[in-house]
Amino acid sequence: MNNESKLMRWFNKRYDLSPFEHFAKEKKVPDFKGSFWYYFGGVSLFLFIVQVVTGILLLMYYQPGAQTAYESVRFIVTKVEFGWLIRSIHSWSANLMILSVFIHMFSVYFTKAFRTPRELTWYSGFLLMSLTLVFGFSGYLLPWNTLSYFATKVGTEIVGVVPVVGIPLMEILRNGSDVTTATLTRFFGLHVAVLPAVFTVVLGIHLLFIQVQGISEPESWKDIPESKKNHIPFFPNFVLRDVLLWLIVLNVLAILAVYFPWELGHKADPFASAPAGIKPEWYFLFMFESLKFLPSKFLGLDGEVVGVMFFGLAGLLWFLIPLWDSRTPKGSRNKIINYVGIAVVLYIIILTTIGAR
Repeated sequence: MNNESKLMRWFNKRYDLSPFEHFAKEKKVPDFKGSFWYYFGGVSLFLFIVQVVTGILLLMYYQPGAQTAYESVRFIVTKVEFGWLIRSIHSWSANLMILSVFIHMFSVYFTKAFRTPRELTWYSGFLLMSLTLVFGFSGYLLPWNTLSYFATKVGTEIVGVVPVVGIPLMEILRNGSDVTTATLTRFFGLHVAVLPAVFTVVLGIHLLFIQVQGISEPESWKDIPESKKNHIPFFPNFVLRDVLLWLIVLNVLAILAVYFPWELGHKADPFASAPAGIKPEWYFLFMFESLKFLPSKFLGLDGEVVGVMFFGLAGLLWFLIPLWDSRTPKGSRNKIINYVGIAVVLYIIILTTIGAR
């Protein structure tokens, strides 16, 4: 204890940490029946940290290129000590991070935490979710195996059907007209340099908004006197609960990585036929299945074009939810918002389940 006091005195003498100590001690977090959902924001942050650490370790051996990517990943999983474990943790944590971000987004939605004055927190969070999906899409190609190659080809072809800008966007993504070594190099640059830099900046802004404004109180607390509202100190109570959940997630991650190691599959062959029943990763399945249900022609347009435009419009409307709800009095329920949210959740679950069969 004495050593800790000396250390704190040493830092305080040079940097004056007292404002941070005061902020941490005074900050409080609402504690109510549904407050458990608040912790998924912290879980998403933890899984991002896992992604960064394991990604750096994989980067020490990974070599982008049609002749080296698959071989370097195979070397990692077969020759490097615990390389198979690091790769499995990286892959599983990527999927769990996307799941956690989705849960966090819907928990914010249903608790109406996007309302004034937290609109910018919602917008920055939506951008983080979008970047997380791009992370997953760009990293999927890097092993250069059969599944990742053809799934990327299908995914970029879907981008290409967007009217006017689709073909240029597809060629920018592919770094050419087809999925080649140039595409792999571009995805590698995006995945390890551009996206982490952008994501870190947006994440910093998102966390700043949360720290300045505090965590949103439930709408049901509108008419409750301050003296009867339950709060817990941010430090150490909320932080310790967060850390405990992190440890649980780490154990789940370890179990998945050890007992269900991520398969490498076969090396991609651009001249081979696409495997039967090729599908994207689970987080894109609901969109992929939706496109399959559309007719070839719809209102004079290709069904695929209509589907892509629909999801683009739906994403924009979801981003602008604080504007939909802007006239709803604080503390009041908006049943339409709730029904829309329930419909979206059910739609994603049902279409994903159908696609996974």
